[in-house]
Amino acid sequence: MAFSGSEVVLYEKRDRKAYITLNRPEAMNALNSAVRQGLLDAILDFRDDDQILVGIVSGAGGRAFSAGMDLKQRAQSDQAASPSREVSTTDNRWTELGVWKPIIAAIDGYCLAGGLELSLQCDIRVATKQSQFGLPEPRRSLLAGYGLHNLSRMIPLGHALYIQLTGSPITAETAEKWGIIQEIVSDREALMERVEQIADDIMQCAPLAVQAIKQIVMQGRNLPVEYSIKLAQPISQKIARTEDRVEGPRAFAEKRQPVWKMR
Repeated sequence: MAFSGSEVVLYEKRDRKAYITLNRPEAMNALNSAVRQGLLDAILDFRDDDQILVGIVSGAGGRAFSAGMDLKQRAQSDQAASPSREVSTTDNRWTELGVWKPIIAAIDGYCLAGGLELSLQCDIRVATKQSQFGLPEPRRSLLAGYGLHNLSRMIPLGHALYIQLTGSPITAETAEKWGIIQEIVSDREALMERVEQIADDIMQCAPLAVQAIKQIVMQGRNLPVEYSIKLAQPISQKIARTEDRVEGPRAFAEKRQPVWKMR
């Protein structure tokens, strides 16, 4: 399945998971306007389909998750008399769009600039050992978007500034050590196997509780604790009134797997 009349973003739904694949391997999955629009369309469909519980984002080809902005298209746009404004993944931050379902990034190869920023919008990141990470925008007199504002909130300031000010890539081992990614695996086959395992683990949990957790964490992480607690109260009360809240303890007491109804 593809959006926007193109094949540059592949979208598949199976086993209650959404698979979103950037599909410009010849261009290292660079984010041109078609990819950005297709990605946005896929994310909105993922958000709105109640049968889908977890998203997995990857890049085709084995060379890159994404090398970031399509600089050739950007150069052409800069030369145009009235350049049109591209749909941007960073203009449409997924949490601002109300995407509270968990998303896993499966990273294989270069994860740079807008590609790194795309992965940072995901909740869990797993990468192959060959992968590299960086924000090289200042080497082209550009500024990062999501990464500029959020990387230092996710990892120590010194590490974030090293990535942002040097434009130099870091290895998967360094990215794991600094907390950008959560796991390293040997190759692409192991990568997809591992992200499937993580998705399956997530789906053992009550879907509404999982989405509530993500919403509370993402909206409250930059607030003082007392405000974050106040933010969480109505969300927690809503979960406490669900049938699934009763089902979880009951299933434990009856020594069976819970049956989540999402209500």
